[in-house]
Amino acid sequence: MAMTSRAGALVHLELHTASLAGARSFCAQLCGWREEEVHRGERSYLALDLAPGLGGGIVQCPVGRPLWLPYVEVEHAGQATERALALGAELLLAPREGPAGWRSVIASPAAGELGLWQPKR
Repeated sequence: MAMTSRAGALVHLELHTASLAGARSFCAQLCGWREEEVHRGERSYLALDLAPGLGGGIVQCPVGRPLWLPYVEVEHAGQATERALALGAELLLAPREGPAGWRSVIASPAAGELGLWQPKR
């Protein structure tokens, strides 16, 4: 069976906030999203089931104000990152491998921050 590409599809939304507990409570009460804590060693991640085919999560980090980071699927994270840099983007997170795929984060002066996601197949 051939795998179909979802290149360019929005596949994940990640909320970066200084208040994980507050964001978790607000999103659960307002949106009713199903959540699951995922543990990897000493680190944890609050995964959210946002919609069919769209995952998400909440990350506590030192940000001035909460922000949503969208991830789009790409064929090759490294190549897409290089293409973004050639288009004038700034590198915020170099391509790196995780358990389910590769990701990077770039910021464009015109388009804001964007995550690039290459799943393992």
